[in-house]
Amino acid sequence: MKAGKTLQEFALELARQRAAKKDFIVTQGALSVLDGPDGIALNVNSSAGDMVRYTQYGINDIAHRQIGQTLKIPAAYYDRMKAEYPELLAQNINGWFARIPDTKRMLRTMDGTARALLSDRYRRIDNFEVASVVLPIISGINGVSVESCELTDSRMYLKVVNSRVTAEIKKGDIVQAGIVISNSEVGMGSVSVSPLVYRLVCSNGMIAQDGAVRKYHVGRVNESGEDFSIYRNETIEADDKAFLMKLEDSVKAAVDQARFAAIVDKMREATEATMEAKVVPQVVELASKEYGITETEGKGVLGHLIAGGDLSLYGLANAVTRQAQDVESYDRSTELETMGYKIITMAPALWRKLTWERS
Repeated sequence: MKAGKTLQEFALELARQRAAKKDFIVTQGALSVLDGPDGIALNVNSSAGDMVRYTQYGINDIAHRQIGQTLKIPAAYYDRMKAEYPELLAQNINGWFARIPDTKRMLRTMDGTARALLSDRYRRIDNFEVASVVLPIISGINGVSVESCELTDSRMYLKVVNSRVTAEIKKGDIVQAGIVISNSEVGMGSVSVSPLVYRLVCSNGMIAQDGAVRKYHVGRVNESGEDFSIYRNETIEADDKAFLMKLEDSVKAAVDQARFAAIVDKMREATEATMEAKVVPQVVELASKEYGITETEGKGVLGHLIAGGDLSLYGLANAVTRQAQDVESYDRSTELETMGYKIITMAPALWRKLTWERS
């Protein structure tokens, strides 16, 4: 499992971000961009009466992609303009904003940067709220601890392991039960609690989607004041509290033996699905294409599979989760941990297709 922040660093950054964030409901007609010395910047016109006031923000990659999606500018064309002809990109964006000026959007900012442009129905269930619910529970359960945690531009992650709930996949190969709690404040995913299996022999984490609990960021239309600042809707707040109580129950059920046992059974079954040594490179190549593993990652997976010496479906999945420790991005590392479980639970027909020797 990839190392992230220490729990203390995580808590400090969470508090800092909470204070640094500011959200607005804006009309698209109040938005414009310009190409400046530091790249494309976003202007928000919050004029009232004869007073004209502009606030300028940088734009991160997530917000750029969402602007393109909002205005239906194809991603490849958007990226090419951004890299090669930013003046044309600014003209495109401003032209389309002006065509539909009354459409309302939620603009999320932090540290002087626009980090998301979302629907005005986007429900804000933020990282601080989620962490404030789950961390006291985790600290109060004997044997349960945060193994890894991180805050990226797109998501918050808390990867929790219960050392008191264990199983043996094969002799000497011990795994522990756990959960992954994740959330995105910028439209990149729901609030979710997913089962996690932690392998002691190599500190790999494998994330299962079976039995995951999710809450999507969709709600009523948000309202704002004259300066576009968002009002807090008390009904939505009550709904959020109800969900956070459900989240609390899900975290407390992290030691669910039945769910863990079902996942362990699938892992044990995967140890019986073997491959010949001569088809290992072929299997890794085909599995990489099937599950979206890059060429560079695939080379790492092949190396870990050979080094591990376990030429089975279980060995292949563990090679993928081991590669997750080597990638730079924590987001991508978590995706690979999820892929590991998808591989271990692949349909038998697909496994036969991957391992069939081609002449």
